[in-house]
Amino acid sequence: MLRRIASRCARGLGAGGGAHPAVGLCHPGRSSSSRSSDAPRNQPPSSEFVARPVGVCSMMRLPVQASPEGLDAAFVGVPLDIGTSNRPGARFGPRRIREESVMLRTANPSMGALPFQSLMVADLGDVNVNLYNLTDSCRLIREAYQKIVAAGCIPLTLGGDHTITYPILQAMAKKHGPVGLLHVDAHMDTADKALGEKLYHGTPFRRCVDEGLLDCKRVVQIGIRGSAMTLDPYRYSRSQGFRVVPAEDCWMKSLVPLMGEVRQQVGGRPIYISFDIDGLDPAYAPGTGTPETAGLTPSQALEIIRGCQGLNVVGCDLVEVSPPYDPFGNTALLAANLLFEMLCALPKVTVV
Repeated sequence: MLRRIASRCARGLGAGGGAHPAVGLCHPGRSSSSRSSDAPRNQPPSSEFVARPVGVCSMMRLPVQASPEGLDAAFVGVPLDIGTSNRPGARFGPRRIREESVMLRTANPSMGALPFQSLMVADLGDVNVNLYNLTDSCRLIREAYQKIVAAGCIPLTLGGDHTITYPILQAMAKKHGPVGLLHVDAHMDTADKALGEKLYHGTPFRRCVDEGLLDCKRVVQIGIRGSAMTLDPYRYSRSQGFRVVPAEDCWMKSLVPLMGEVRQQVGGRPIYISFDIDGLDPAYAPGTGTPETAGLTPSQALEIIRGCQGLNVVGCDLVEVSPPYDPFGNTALLAANLLFEMLCALPKVTVV
């Protein structure tokens, strides 16, 4: 019986004959060698042959490996939530998103995308963050992502609170220079400090501006809403050249026209996608730390991500999923689907 299961897993998991043991990015482990152009690519196993509860809990049950070498794209977990200001629990986000990802399949008919026929993809496990030191965690994240992008691998990140985007963008800018940013969120995340601290999930993009990591004329923030401390909460972002699209400007309409404008704005240079799940209305995504009412819908989220198809996307993240506030797993399921959509929007993905 076990031999038959192993055989079926090997067929479904593609190259390498199955998943390697799960390991963290800061731990030694097996790494794959660079693949030749005619080598088989990793494929998530089909539920026709492998039951969904079977196998290692990786993203889409893809092989887990320790090195980005030979990969075109990879899912990476960053289980950090010590930068949160309200409800914690995002440290459990990567694991829960992976659990819900068993529902995902290999093709995206709506986009005409076949990512696993185009790209070598795996799960790189989690960054081994320091849950007792936020500054040190940022260093560990930055160093891990520098290795990923240096290998030519595009990271798709499972967060984790939004603090993690700051060290990721440090790694991105080291390779690509200042990048454009598509930021979906209920909040600006451009505060300067809180409780005297300049590093937490409300400040990542302020720190990025301070360090010149962003091409500010190619930064778009969508879905911003909620109460504020002033009547002009957009002042800082707009003063830097960001385009800010409040949630009110998105209510009850398709965002396809907006994304046409965004595509013209960002052009063909590198762009990073950072998607905070609280950009969506809490009716759809309750499992998050700082929910705000009257947000985006899942269909609008799909329009935003699909609108990035063909752009020079160099990395993505999906942050702020907090499983303790997601009792039925709907938020994590939505997050898993959005990450798959991001994978399908990457450059070089076959579109038919």
